[in-house]
Amino acid sequence: MRAIVQRVPSASVEVEGRIVSTIGPGLLVLVGLHESDSGSDAEYICRKVMQRNYEVLLVSQFTLYGILKGNKPDFHVAMAPDKAKPFYASLVESFRKSYKPDAIKGEIIFMFSWPISCF
Repeated sequence: MRAIVQRVPSASVEVEGRIVSTIGPGLLVLVGLHESDSGSDAEYICRKVMQRNYEVLLVSQFTLYGILKGNKPDFHVAMAPDKAKPFYASLVESFRKSYKPDAIKGEIIFMFSWPISCF
């Protein structure tokens, strides 16, 4: 599992021109799921992020496991969507159980106009 954590004054997720989730001052966490991730990986990320007293916006981001093969991006090591959706939902629930439930927002986003993550 990979996570990019960014402290933000505010953050939101917009889908088709409609805001579906928003937080005030807090942490924006982009979460990439690997095909071999397990519950212990989710618990580890939850413990690391929840050491602060912030609102948290979790956003599924499969491109964190993208690699370039020639000129084409390859996402074969990212968890497949049929497995990723329930796994991500359980990750969001883990965050809610270990923190203030109303401070955790989670969105599954699989559609981007330019999916790219640079390291």
